[in-house]
Amino acid sequence: MLKFVLPKGSLERATFQLFEEADLKVERGSERDYRGQVADPRIDSVMVLRPQEIPTYVAEGFFDVGVTGEDWVAETGADVVKVTPLEYSKMTDRPVKIVLAVPRDAGITEPSQIKPDSRISTEYPNLTRAYFDRLGIPVKIFVSYGATEAKVPDIVDAIVDVTETGSTLRRNGMEIVDVILESRTHLIANRMVYDDPEQRGAIDDLTILLRGAIDARGRVMVKLNVHQDHLDEVVSILPAMRAPTVNRLAEDGYYAIETVVPKSEINVLIPKLKAQGAGDIVELPIRKIVV
Repeated sequence: MLKFVLPKGSLERATFQLFEEADLKVERGSERDYRGQVADPRIDSVMVLRPQEIPTYVAEGFFDVGVTGEDWVAETGADVVKVTPLEYSKMTDRPVKIVLAVPRDAGITEPSQIKPDSRISTEYPNLTRAYFDRLGIPVKIFVSYGATEAKVPDIVDAIVDVTETGSTLRRNGMEIVDVILESRTHLIANRMVYDDPEQRGAIDDLTILLRGAIDARGRVMVKLNVHQDHLDEVVSILPAMRAPTVNRLAEDGYYAIETVVPKSEINVLIPKLKAQGAGDIVELPIRKIVV
C-alpha cells in the first residue's frame, strides 16, 4: 500500500478535485486536517503538506508518491521519478512560469542588463543562483516568504517569482524580462518504490485513473441519430479521438452515431449536425477517458 502526500495551499483544491474525479476522493475530518484517507486498497494513507517540502520527503522515503510542481523538484534537486504530468495549476491547465521581473521604469529589457550585485528577492534561491551563474552576473539573493513583488524597489532591485498570466506582476508595476522555467504539476514517486514491481503496478493503476480524469476534461460525448441518406455528410463533420462509432438502428435506414468531441466546439457543432439531417442529439458529460 502506498503512502501519498498531496500539496497544501494554492494547489490543494485543484488536486483534491482531480482525485475525486478519478474516484480517489480524499476524506478528511475538515479542510484544516493534514491527514486523510482514500477508499482504495492501493492507498494506505494521505498527508497534506506544503508543495515545497514534498519532493525532498518523497526522495527520502517518508512518502511513496506525491503531487507537487516541477519547479519544486528543480529547486530542491530531489532525486525522484516524475511519473506523469498532471495538467492543472492554480486556476488553469496552463503551466506556471518562473520568471525574472523588474520594475517597469527600470529600463531593463533583457536579463544581461541586470547590474552586478543587484538584490534579487525570490522563493527559489537555488534556481535563481544557478540562473545568474549561467549569465555570469553576481547577485545578492534574498529569500522571500510571500508578497515577493511588494519588495521592489524599496528592498530589492528585481524578483524571480512564479506566475500563470503575469497579471499580478503587471498590476504591481513589474515587467517580465525572462522565463527561467515552465512548470507543471507532477505525480512523483520515490525511486526505490517505483523500482519495486508490485508497488510500480499500483502506481501505474492510479496513474491510469488520474490521467483518465484529466483527459476527460474539456470533452463531451455526443450521441445522435441520422438517416442513411445523410450519414456521410454527418460523419464528415464529426471530430473524434479515432473515428465515430456508427451502428444500424432497428428502424430501417437509420443509424446511431456517438463520438467524443471538445466541449469548446459543441456550441457550433450541434447546429451543423442538425442542418445536415441529424436528430435526437444528446450531449453527455465524461468522467474518464482511457486510451
